[in-house]
Amino acid sequence: MFDETASLATQRVVYPLKKKFRFSDDEPIVNSEGKIIDVTVYCTSFDSRIGRIYVASTEKGVSKISMPKENRKDFFGWLKERFDPDCVTDNRSRNREVIDQLTRYFNGRLAKFSVSTDLMGTPFQIRVWKELAKIPYGTTITYKHLAKRVHAPKAFQAVGRANGTNPLPIIIPCHRVIGSDGSLVGYAYGVKIKEFLLRLEGAIIL
Repeated sequence: MFDETASLATQRVVYPLKKKFRFSDDEPIVNSEGKIIDVTVYCTSFDSRIGRIYVASTEKGVSKISMPKENRKDFFGWLKERFDPDCVTDNRSRNREVIDQLTRYFNGRLAKFSVSTDLMGTPFQIRVWKELAKIPYGTTITYKHLAKRVHAPKAFQAVGRANGTNPLPIIIPCHRVIGSDGSLVGYAYGVKIKEFLLRLEGAIIL
C-alpha cells in the first residue's frame, strides 16, 4: 500500500538582505552578504536508483535535494549562496527520514511524502512550488495549466523559471509538468530522468 500522507509544513522566504536583521521570530538572521547565520544545515548524500542524491535539512525540514545531474560542487554552491559556511555540517541521521521516504518512492512503495520542508525562495516561487506539490502521483499537467493555477496565465516564462529552480525535486514533483503537446520538456535534470520518474509512477504507459 502506498503511504498517502503528505505535508509541506514549512515555507520560509529568504530575502538577500545587506545587513544583519531579524524581522520576526520566524525569519532568519543574515550577515552583510545576505547569508543566513542563525540556522544549522545538516547535509548528507545517498545512492538511489537514479544515482547519487545530496540532501540538506534544517531543524524545520528538508531545504535542498540535488539530483544526479548536479554534482557535489553544485550542491554546496547552492548552500554557500544562502548560508554561512560555519552553519553547514555533515549529518546523516538528521536526514534519515527523507532518505527513507525517497528510497521507498524509488521502490514504488510511496506515493506522497510526509517529511516537513523548509522552502527558501521568493513569494512567487513558493506559490509555484506549493501548486506543484498538489499534482497527484501518476498524473501530469501542462505548463499552461500550471500558470493558470498560480493565477499568472500569461507568465509562462516566470512559471517555467520557478519550476526549474525547485529546490526539492521529486518531493515537489516538477517532473509532472509537461509540454502542451505531451512532450517531456523543461526538466532541469534531463529528459531521461523525467521519463523514468513518470514511468515509475505509471504516468507513461510501458
